[in-house]
Amino acid sequence: MADRVHPMPSPSSSPLPPPPGRRRPDHHHHQQSDPAAAPATETTPLHPSFFHDRPLALSPPPGTYIIQVPKDQVLRSPPPDRARRYKKLSGRPARRRRLRRACCLACAALLAILLAAAAFVGAVFLVFRPRAPSFSVPSLVVRGLDASATSPASTSLSPALDAAVRADNGRNGKVGVEYRAGGDVAVSYAGQRLAAGTWPAFRQAPRNVTVVAAAMRGQGVRFTEAQRTQLAAERDAGAVPLTVEARVPVRLRLGKVLRTWTVDVKARCEVVVDRLDGDAAVVNRGCRVKVKPLWWWW
Repeated sequence: MADRVHPMPSPSSSPLPPPPGRRRPDHHHHQQSDPAAAPATETTPLHPSFFHDRPLALSPPPGTYIIQVPKDQVLRSPPPDRARRYKKLSGRPARRRRLRRACCLACAALLAILLAAAAFVGAVFLVFRPRAPSFSVPSLVVRGLDASATSPASTSLSPALDAAVRADNGRNGKVGVEYRAGGDVAVSYAGQRLAAGTWPAFRQAPRNVTVVAAAMRGQGVRFTEAQRTQLAAERDAGAVPLTVEARVPVRLRLGKVLRTWTVDVKARCEVVVDRLDGDAAVVNRGCRVKVKPLWWWW
């Protein structure tokens, strides 16, 4: 597998051979030939000092051993005891390349799916232009709160309120609204909940207005002394502020085929009533609607 080369003699110990292709000069023949027939550079020998002054790149220094190992045996023919390890290590780059390629393809496919979904949602939004419905409270019947201004602070009340809530889908010309079961509506005063009830489930066509009757009942309601004093003053003035809040699960109907996922629509209406007993006159101060899905935000 390796050859051992013995030390080579120094160039000064033996005369150097003539360069390849050059014939050893013959002094005898040179003396008999015509000087004009042969050039001096072809027959005149060089002085030995010419070779001593020039370094020999291919000749190793004295006492040097050159070990030659075939490269193909080192890289391609490992020893038998390391052949398995060599095969295992040589296969790693290929596995890594395949794994890297699979990861890149998976990321590209996921990105393409996300882009396609975003493009589809954007196209649907541009075509149908969905808008959130608006709400208002046209009427409110109050019972069980008129005696709260004169009763003691330890007295618990059980108020009953019947509200008519107006749901307006007039801004949607191509989108219907499905109010699903599980919604609730409540009335509060100064942060104190008075009564609560359920929101009925129904379907609303595009450009439709529906008035929903919500019956709300309360139990064990107690006011603080400051709240009783304030409620009595506002009742005497004929302007009692109340807050009507509704949380309704809603799903949109886009045309005849498409349906969206169910989202919660939260409506908060500030109203003022003139009395706390019977059918009160209601003044709406505005309703705020909040919806927070991915692309439907008001």
